Amino acid sequence: MRRFDKRVALGIALIGLICLVWLGATGGLIWSTLDETGRSILKDTLGERIMLLLVMWAVSLIAVGSALRFLVSYFMTAPARLAEEAQVLLGTDVKRQLVPTGSIENRRLTDLFNQLVQQREALRDEMDARVQEAARNTEQEKNRLAALMSELTKSVVVCNLDGRILLYNNRARMQFRALSQAPGVAGGGELIGLGRSVYGVFDRKLVMHALENIQHRLQRGASAPSAQFITTTQTGQLLRAQMAPVRSVQVADEPTKMTGFVLMLDNITREFEAQSRQDHILHTLTERSRAALGNMQAALEVLEYPDVEPDMRERLLTVLREETEGLGNRLRELKSSALDSTVLRWPLEDMLGADLVAAAIRRIEALGGLAVVATEVDDSLWLKVESFSLLQALSYLAERLRQECVINTVQLRLSMGTGRAQLDLCWIPSAAKLTDKVVPGWEHDPMRSGGEDTSLTIQDVVERHGGAFWFEREVDTGTVFFRFLLPLAAPQEQLDTSSMVRNESRPEYYDFDLFQASAQSRSLEDSKLSELSFTVFDTETTGLDPANGDEIIQLAAVRIVNGKLLRHENFDQLVDPKRNIPAITIPIHGITPEMVRGQPTIDKVLPAFHQFAQDTVLVAHNAAFDMRCLQVKEKVTGMVFDHPVMD
Repeated sequence: MRRFDKRVALGIALIGLICLVWLGATGGLIWSTLDETGRSILKDTLGERIMLLLVMWAVSLIAVGSALRFLVSYFMTAPARLAEEAQVLLGTDVKRQLVPTGSIENRRLTDLFNQLVQQREALRDEMDARVQEAARNTEQEKNRLAALMSELTKSVVVCNLDGRILLYNNRARMQFRALSQAPGVAGGGELIGLGRSVYGVFDRKLVMHALENIQHRLQRGASAPSAQFITTTQTGQLLRAQMAPVRSVQVADEPTKMTGFVLMLDNITREFEAQSRQDHILHTLTERSRAALGNMQAALEVLEYPDVEPDMRERLLTVLREETEGLGNRLRELKSSALDSTVLRWPLEDMLGADLVAAAIRRIEALGGLAVVATEVDDSLWLKVESFSLLQALSYLAERLRQECVINTVQLRLSMGTGRAQLDLCWIPSAAKLTDKVVPGWEHDPMRSGGEDTSLTIQDVVERHGGAFWFEREVDTGTVFFRFLLPLAAPQEQLDTSSMVRNESRPEYYDFDLFQASAQSRSLEDSKLSELSFTVFDTETTGLDPANGDEIIQLAAVRIVNGKLLRHENFDQLVDPKRNIPAITIPIHGITPEMVRGQPTIDKVLPAFHQFAQDTVLVAHNAAFDMRCLQVKEKVTGMVFDHPVMD
């Protein structure tokens, strides 16, 4: 039902009044022109019929009202409705076509509005598509950066100017684990993590000094400034850090600003110790050799006399032999130290032993003329090798066996030895060739294989790996083989690498939104919940009364930074309560006495958890109980949990 328009009623009343006035004026004019007789006749004629005029006047008003209502709707209401609908389309995201109504001009205007709406929606769709494409490209670049950073063999940490970590790679995580004071409890998670302060590892003054140097060089117009420093960690490790600036994108003519810094880290503890040992050996060799040479010179001078008694001559010769032997021993010690130093400096990589065997098979078969079979390969072994030169050595030996010993098939074996991996290149010797007389000495010849010449020898490759190499025959089977002794990957690196292989998704080791973080923005009073960092934790205990002897038997936590749940930055540790676990509680938490036996005690776990939860808000379900469990251990551990708490 259409709404009644007051303008129509006002128009009808105005037209009716005008018509009534017109009729009255017309009647008055006619009346004024008549004489008394005419007026009497007119009065008699219209006297009783005057109501007909009023009725016709009223009927005409109905017709006028209908026409007026149509005209108002056609020329006034339709444009007003069009304006309202256009305002709705302008102020909202409603997508619909306007229905043309009213006059021809109004319909044309409606069509024009519809065209503008279509153009606007097309522009919006295009902008949305471009934004989505840009977001996809940005996310793709972030993922590429994350993938690249995680696979780098160098430790990389990116921080904002406040020292908060916003990116790190897996190698850095492994290195910080080695720097942790409780690697078995927190695994380095208390030192490295998104939003954590790098000053937990490095001295703030040292880092700020390097930052100031870089900023001064930037102000002087340096294109690629960097700084380098060496620091000692709390665990006594020596770290060499190279710092480079992270600069903002240049806008127009504005100069770029430094928004953060990149740290590339090397643990040089072993190198420093090896160099110190070598320097000590060299110094000792110099000092002792000076004394030895003096003794030898004195003995030789006495021996030159013809009348030296036999006993004296024998004693002097003994001195010469002892000094010569001592000098030889010191030289061998120096050579061994130099070899260890060479091995330390040569880049070795972690590699699954089965992958090395597979690569060797492909390379030897590519030479042609030889069949290669892998037998007795231990798939669990991880090696620390320089694979290129090692594959060269295997190819060289295989090809030389084919050429000089008429061997058509070789076998590769990989097994665990005493502290080393044993890689064997095996074959059954041909009756036409005496392998035992041909093979010895090959390790000293330059390697030539597949048209490639190199000055390296098998012995060089073995020395690079700090291993051993020999030729051997198995009497019972008649199999002859070359054996390489190769170093194993460190156990913790093996575990970390294998876990990376098993991961279905890449851990989140970056959050570039932290570039905007500052001490002011982290103020609790001025921050939104989404801007805070949280540690969500839970405890399992032997009972519900921590004040009267109930102990924590498990402590677990996970971090939330910038609204993201960091699943790979977690804390999960069983605790030895040094008391019995009531049998009635085991069905509740599922932790048996056997599970906690040998685990760290609470005095080792709580300090690591305190550092893990540093600068965050603690979140727990029934937080009063969990916090009470932590607080009753404050005197024992010296750790005060004064963090903000949310329940």
